[in-house]
Amino acid sequence: MEQRYDAKALADFATDLFEAAGLDRDKAGTIGPLLVEADLMGHTTHGLQLCAPYLKALEDGTMEKRGGPEVLSDRGAVVTWDGRRLPGVWLTARAVDLAVERARLYGTASIAIRRSHHIACLAVFLERATREGCMVQITSSDPAVASVAPYGGTEPLFTPDPIAVGIPTGGDPILIDTSASITTNGLTGRLHGEGKKLPGKWVQDADGEASDDPAVLFTDPPGTILPIGGKEYGHKGYGLALMIEALTQGLAGHGRADPAEGWGAGVHIQVSDPTAFSGRDAFIRQIDHIVERCHANKPVAGGPPVRLPGENALAKREKATASGVVLYPGILDALKPWASKYGLVPPISLRANAH
Repeated sequence: MEQRYDAKALADFATDLFEAAGLDRDKAGTIGPLLVEADLMGHTTHGLQLCAPYLKALEDGTMEKRGGPEVLSDRGAVVTWDGRRLPGVWLTARAVDLAVERARLYGTASIAIRRSHHIACLAVFLERATREGCMVQITSSDPAVASVAPYGGTEPLFTPDPIAVGIPTGGDPILIDTSASITTNGLTGRLHGEGKKLPGKWVQDADGEASDDPAVLFTDPPGTILPIGGKEYGHKGYGLALMIEALTQGLAGHGRADPAEGWGAGVHIQVSDPTAFSGRDAFIRQIDHIVERCHANKPVAGGPPVRLPGENALAKREKATASGVVLYPGILDALKPWASKYGLVPPISLRANAH
């Protein structure tokens, strides 16, 4: 029988763990709920799964606890921060909020962050902008990590390089969360640890042979994750990766050309306020028309109705909020030693509460 947990109880638990580990309440109170939000939306490799490694990073000093980002440049509509290895989830949430504020003034605003720590699930930041009627784009890469080869190559160079876009509509927002590679380090690492295969030939071995076995990524020399498009059309994902690396490392002024500093992120955020362009009504009219046409599109024979990016995640969140979050096996077990260390009590399942 699967165990479900109250979302607020999980968020409070994670917040208390981060605060006990030395973060101030603002940082801890931002990170905890956003990690749980990822689990609510079904992104189980980028939710509370990351809590234990974040706590380890705080303990060993590879994640900075105190202070804020250093402002390297501020020209109103364009801002550059040095994240100083501060928690990436907190930095990204703060940057999206600032970009929304600046977009209200300038129509659009861009923020580049160098030397951020890991930023978790990009999708959870999108509604911070769409709730304000703004469109947002977030890209991220880790210049210290390489697991994806350029198209036609066999040596790791890029990270999966995620990109997320939030688009406001007259109803629920469109929430796009994808990457320049077919899959992620989180999923391949999880499946490798469990001795499982991928759903398709999403990786290649060190000789360039496509495979569904994530173990090829852990050989010497290692194989690589394939770009979007795979062996045949991977030039598409390769091009997207180059764009994302330029946004997150080139504009931030720190990346693969510099010495590696450990697990982290370069981040680029752009927010656009439709009222500064054709106006909100005109924007919503166009987007809602596209939404209606997508929903009305004849599906493949025997297939489900066409849905938009984010609809499944929002439905999962609504269900999990009402009936409890099902955590991926092992997540709470990994947090129990930390709870014991800090004198905290992990949440118990809703079924246990009922008894």
